[in-house]
Amino acid sequence: MITQEQLTDLYKEACICDVQAFKPGNVSVYNEGHDMTVDDFILSAKVSAAAVANTAYSLGEKIYYAVKATREAVGCNTNLGIILLCAPLCQAAYQQQKGQSLRESLANVLQNTTIEDADWTFKAITLAAPGGLGESSEQDVSEGAAVSLVEAMEIASEKDRIAKQYTTNYKDIFEFSVLRYNDAFVKFDDRAWAASAVFTGLLSTIPDSHIERKYGDKYSGWVRKQIITVDDALLNTNNPEQLIPMLHEVDRAFKDKSINPGTTADLTVATVLIILMEAFSVRCTS
Repeated sequence: MITQEQLTDLYKEACICDVQAFKPGNVSVYNEGHDMTVDDFILSAKVSAAAVANTAYSLGEKIYYAVKATREAVGCNTNLGIILLCAPLCQAAYQQQKGQSLRESLANVLQNTTIEDADWTFKAITLAAPGGLGESSEQDVSEGAAVSLVEAMEIASEKDRIAKQYTTNYKDIFEFSVLRYNDAFVKFDDRAWAASAVFTGLLSTIPDSHIERKYGDKYSGWVRKQIITVDDALLNTNNPEQLIPMLHEVDRAFKDKSINPGTTADLTVATVLIILMEAFSVRCTS
């Protein structure tokens, strides 16, 4: 069985990979932006890890205390989406039974979320970014929860791709992103470039819900057009370093319009965490 210390290390490793990957529009070692720095993201990973990986916490407690630690450390929302996606994965990895896949264990975690989990999560979302989950005639994060966490995510899922993962057992990640990562890693033998390929693959096929919450669909087609060029280039090169000038150009274009594909970046972190967890599981059973 994986330990809390091991979960903590895997989570931090996935978050560090995130800032090492060139993801146009996001903060990375290549370019910062949106009034946030690489150090903000690394510190956020360090301070939130203890809560996200805490095996004694419920799912909702993991989310709330991780967001609280982040807010106290950096004073802004650097990782709400990351926490929302990674907390269930950490719980699933800890509860995973012999012969059970990580995704099967995750399904059990999601199927058993409670109203209390939703309450803790609503408090976390309000602390990180009020109204971040969205308002609804059925359920609003500014009020006490009346439904389970997965039921709340179902309400939000049409407008929020992170919420949608809760209702599809992380379909986007397991059925697209993980495959894209593995293909890119085989080709590049580099974790950060594999993460970049996940990011461009997702953004070229799925509109980023963080962008659309801010701008509607005003930039959706333009963003897709920009990123498809990068994604095609990544798919057709064996030396991604040669694409850095192109990535800088798209990054500047996005940031000039204050476009931050944050949801896509969060999905990328969760993808890397799954890769790390599955590799750890293989090592433990071999």
